[in-house]
Amino acid sequence: VKKEVGDVSILINNAGIVTGKTFLDCPDSLVEKSMEVNIMAHFWTYKAFLPAMIASNHGHLVSIASAAGVTGVNGLSDYCASKFAAVGFAESVDLEMRVLGKSGIKTTIVCPYFINTGMFDGCRSKWPTLLPGLEPEFVAEKIMTAIRRDQEILLLPRILYFFLFLKHLVPVKLNVLFLDYFGNLHVMDNFKGRAKKD
Repeated sequence: VKKEVGDVSILINNAGIVTGKTFLDCPDSLVEKSMEVNIMAHFWTYKAFLPAMIASNHGHLVSIASAAGVTGVNGLSDYCASKFAAVGFAESVDLEMRVLGKSGIKTTIVCPYFINTGMFDGCRSKWPTLLPGLEPEFVAEKIMTAIRRDQEILLLPRILYFFLFLKHLVPVKLNVLFLDYFGNLHVMDNFKGRAKKD
């Protein structure tokens, strides 16, 4: 990309894979692949494109993480670990840019609930009115708006802001009761994922 296009002013890290297996059932090779795609790729793309952004004090780093990057999910241990890492990495680089005085480099961290792309086929919320599967076009539109507004974090749907606030406010046992009530302890029970192409 650097050779054919040149410097990049907006970097959107959007690659992601999911195994959908519990921790002990997930083969080591799949855990490693989750980490390579879901977080290590962020390191390498930032290494490639951030220096030019720093030199010009201009750019926007967008990390498409997940709601599973701010709260644990039963059956998604490797995915959650990689998405928590993506959130922490993006936050840390943002702070590095602030300390360097690079106010022209913006960061947007996106944490959506399940997007209807096939990746999480079979997963359903107990309360789809509150936690619906999101349409890709809706998410893309919200991301573009967040980039234009230099919004640092975007949780979709908006109810996730309330749940994240609750998570940090109430004791763990009460949080688990909320997760159970909203069906999030069993959201992966019917996971099928995207069918593999021949």
